[in-house]
Amino acid sequence: MADNTAQRSGKGRQSAAADRNGKPAGAGPRGSGGAAAPAPTTPAPARSPAVGEEVAPGVVQAKIEIPSGHPLVAVFGAGDGLLRVIEKAFPGVDIHARGNQVTVAGSRGEVALVQRLFEEMLLMLRTGAPLTEDSVERSIQMLRSGEADVDGQRPAEVLTQNILSNRGRTIRPKTLNQKNYVDAIDRNTVVFGIGPAGSGKTYLAMAKAVQALQSKQVNRIILTRPAVEAGEKLGFLPGTLYEKIDPYLRPLYDALHDMIDPDSIPRLMAAGVIEVAPLAYMRGRTLNDAFIILDEAQNTSPEQMKMFLTRLGFGSKIVVTGDVTQVDLPGGTESGLRVVRNILSDVEDIHFSELTSADVVRHRLVGDIVDAYGRYDAVQERSGRGGDAARKRR
Repeated sequence: MADNTAQRSGKGRQSAAADRNGKPAGAGPRGSGGAAAPAPTTPAPARSPAVGEEVAPGVVQAKIEIPSGHPLVAVFGAGDGLLRVIEKAFPGVDIHARGNQVTVAGSRGEVALVQRLFEEMLLMLRTGAPLTEDSVERSIQMLRSGEADVDGQRPAEVLTQNILSNRGRTIRPKTLNQKNYVDAIDRNTVVFGIGPAGSGKTYLAMAKAVQALQSKQVNRIILTRPAVEAGEKLGFLPGTLYEKIDPYLRPLYDALHDMIDPDSIPRLMAAGVIEVAPLAYMRGRTLNDAFIILDEAQNTSPEQMKMFLTRLGFGSKIVVTGDVTQVDLPGGTESGLRVVRNILSDVEDIHFSELTSADVVRHRLVGDIVDAYGRYDAVQERSGRGGDAARKRR
């Protein structure tokens, strides 16, 4: 990393890449004689000290030591990219990084949050999980919202829970709600994951299904969804019935390819170990020793939802996912996903997990779009101008 000891514009922060004397990152603070201080014998980070004394009215200062066992590029990011994420999130805090020491100055509450953030970052590194801009941003979000304090779960615990690894890629929950959803799947026989597009409800359920299959908790995976048009007419699509239905099941195939060796998928499907089928094909069956996922469940009628849930056999687990704000059923048809919450909310071993726009793991704009539509629907409902479309989403 290039030496960059100039003060950063507007904030006067030092680069983590090198100190003013040209010592490389990780050389440690210098003693009075100019020799490098001896490195600590253990890389385990201690908890950050309490926020320091007040150095100016309303301003406190604290120092954070980065243990020598952690390469500074892993903590601060290539080109100090992670440090810039922290600076952007805490504009009222002055952050100076020199060698393996970070000095933080600002209001007491903000400085305390930065200290806690570095604790979580170091803990993630100790578990072997790489730090990314996304993981740092999500850690900041959890600390600021107080979610971690309410649920007693640290961001590092949430972001380092491995569900499944395939071809060098590890699938993990990225928010506290997602972790709670994954934990609920482990604890309950039937779980409903309800949330907006991109919140990971189907993808995480698929990962848990593959995990259960690989660990021999179940003998097969059954993936299903209703073949309901999103404004198009199924009958006018070209091809056979299977070719018409296949596009509606394609998202499930795509997720499978992320989690299982693509070459083995046709063999597993031919053997019946993995089945991807429209919801109508579930009628009359009893599904034993299976992990069953119903996707796009907002497009089921109450009768279809009852039919599906009563397919549950011995040794099986069901996960139902859907977004009640995107119902594509014909006008006047009530969504089975909305009705079932009122019917089964008090039944033991059935859990309802709520995901929100804060759990969206697609492009940042997806969460903003979900929030904007929510505000629009609320205004339309209050004004009585919701019309058929708003009533349909509700």
